[in-house]
Amino acid sequence: MSVLDVPGGTAAPAARSEGIVSVFVRLKLTLLRNGLRQSSGRRAVFITSLVFTLLIAAGQVLGLILMRGQAGAGTLVVLLTAVVAAGWAVLPLFFPSGDETLDPSRLVMLPLRPRPLVRALLVASLVGIGPLFTLCLALGSVLALAHGAAGVVFGVIAVPLTLLICVALARSVATANIRLLTSRKGRDLAVLSGLVIAVGIQFVNFGAQRLGRAGGLDALDPVADVVRWLPGASAIGAVDSASDGSYGQALVQLLISVAALVALLWLWQRSLVKLMTSPDGSTLAASAPARKESAPGRSGLAALLPEGRTATVMQRSLRYVARDPKTKAAWVTALAIGLIVPVLNAVQGAGSVYFACFAAGMLGMQMYNQFGQDTSAFWMVALTISSTRDAYLELRARALALLMVTLPYTILVTLVTAAVIGDWTAMPGAMGLSFALLGAMLATGAVASAAWPYSIPQDGAFKNVVPGQGGLAWISILGGMVASALLAAPVIALTIWLHVSDRHEALWLVVPVGAVYGAFIGWAGLRVAAPRTANRLPEILTAVSKG
Repeated sequence: MSVLDVPGGTAAPAARSEGIVSVFVRLKLTLLRNGLRQSSGRRAVFITSLVFTLLIAAGQVLGLILMRGQAGAGTLVVLLTAVVAAGWAVLPLFFPSGDETLDPSRLVMLPLRPRPLVRALLVASLVGIGPLFTLCLALGSVLALAHGAAGVVFGVIAVPLTLLICVALARSVATANIRLLTSRKGRDLAVLSGLVIAVGIQFVNFGAQRLGRAGGLDALDPVADVVRWLPGASAIGAVDSASDGSYGQALVQLLISVAALVALLWLWQRSLVKLMTSPDGSTLAASAPARKESAPGRSGLAALLPEGRTATVMQRSLRYVARDPKTKAAWVTALAIGLIVPVLNAVQGAGSVYFACFAAGMLGMQMYNQFGQDTSAFWMVALTISSTRDAYLELRARALALLMVTLPYTILVTLVTAAVIGDWTAMPGAMGLSFALLGAMLATGAVASAAWPYSIPQDGAFKNVVPGQGGLAWISILGGMVASALLAAPVIALTIWLHVSDRHEALWLVVPVGAVYGAFIGWAGLRVAAPRTANRLPEILTAVSKG
C-alpha cells in the first residue's frame, strides 16, 4: 500500500491507519539505509555512534542497577531522566538536519490527515539511536527504583510512557519551528549549537565540583523533589513513590505524564495542520509591499564613525558579525567563554583576577584570518586595494571595528572578575595586562592574516577550515598566540615585578602602560602587515576562495 492511497475524509479506518504506520516505518528504515550507502565515512560514523551509544547505555543500565537500594537512587534517576528529556526538547533546534523525517513540510502535498500522520510519525520516530538510548535509561531507572508489585506495575507503564513523551516532545518542538530551522536564522541557530555545548560543559563541570564539596547527592534532594512532578520525569518519579507506598502520589505523577503526552500530541497535530494549510514566507514575498528606500545620509552607527573608507570597512565588519553565521558563532563563543572561564573560576574560589586576560585572548583571536572571513567575496575588497596605504586603512578599520567590542568587554570582564573575587588591588594589573595582550594579538593577527590566509567553508556548521589548509590555520593561530605572548612580555614582566617586590600600590601604573604599549604594538603590527597585504593580494584571494 502506498502513502498516496489514503483517501480524504473525517475518519480513517483502523486498517488504513495501520498501513500508514508501516509505510512510515519502512520509509525511516529506507532513509537510514540509503544514507549509509552514500559513503563509507558516513557508515563508519554511524557504526561508531551506535557502538558508543550501546556501550554508554549498557554502562548506564549497569550503574543504575548497582544504585538499587541506595539512599540517593531516586534523586539521581529523576534528575537524569529530566536532563535527557530536556535534551530531546533542545537538540532538534540545533541539529534539524540530523534526521530527514524531522521535516514534515516534505509531506504537505500528500493527501494525509493530521491524526494518522501523527501516529505514523510517532512510531517511526522510535527507530534510531536516540530512542534506544532513552529506552535503556528508562529501563535502568525502573530497575533501580521498582520495589514490590506496585512499583513493578508502575514501572511497566513508566518505561514506554517516558520514551513516548521524549519523542513526542522532540517532534512537537521540531514541527512548531520547522520553518525557522530551515531558514537562515535556523542555520545560525545550528551553528551556535557548539556554543551551547561548550557553555554546558563549563556549567556541568562547575556543578560536579560543587556537588563533590557538598558531600553527595543529598544536596540535590530539594531539586529532585520539584523535578519529580515535571512531565519529563514524573513517570519515573511515580515508580519511586509507588515503591515507597505512596500510591496516591504515584498515581498523580503518572497522570501528569499521561496528560503531558496527550497535550504534546495535540500540539504536534495542531502544528501539522498549521504547517500544511498556511502559506510560508516564500509565497507571501511577492504580495508583500515593497519597503521604502532609506533616505541617503549618515544615521545610526554610521553617524558615529569617521567618514571615508574607515567607516565603510567598520560597518562591513560589524555586519559580518551580525549576519554571517560562522562569524557570529565565533564572536558569540568568544564573548561567552571569555566571561564564563574567569567568573566560574572566581565563584569556585580557585581563580585569580588575572583570569580576566582570557577574555582579551579569546576576542583578540577574532583578528586572525581577517580576509578568510570574506571568503570568495574578498575579490571586491581586493579591487579597492592598490597601494600599501589602502591596505593599511583596510586593516586599521577592521581592527577598530574589533576594538569597539573588545575594549569595553575586556574592561567589563575584569571588573566583574575582581568584584567576584574581591581583589581590587590586583585589578589594575589585570586590566593593563589585558590591554597589552589585546594590542599584541591585533598586531600578530594582522600579520598572520596577510601571511597565512585560509578559506572558511560555508557548507558545514562545524567546519572552520577547508581540506588541505589545516596546516595554515594551525600556523596562523598557534604561531600568533606565541608571538603575542612574547610581544606582551614587557608588560607581563612589569606586572610580575610589582607583585614580587610587594609594590601592589603601584599596580595602577600598569593600566596606562599597558594601554599605550598595546596601542603602539597594534599600530606597528598594522604597519608591518600592510605592505605584505598589498603585495600578496593574488595569493590571498586564491587562498580564501577555495571554500
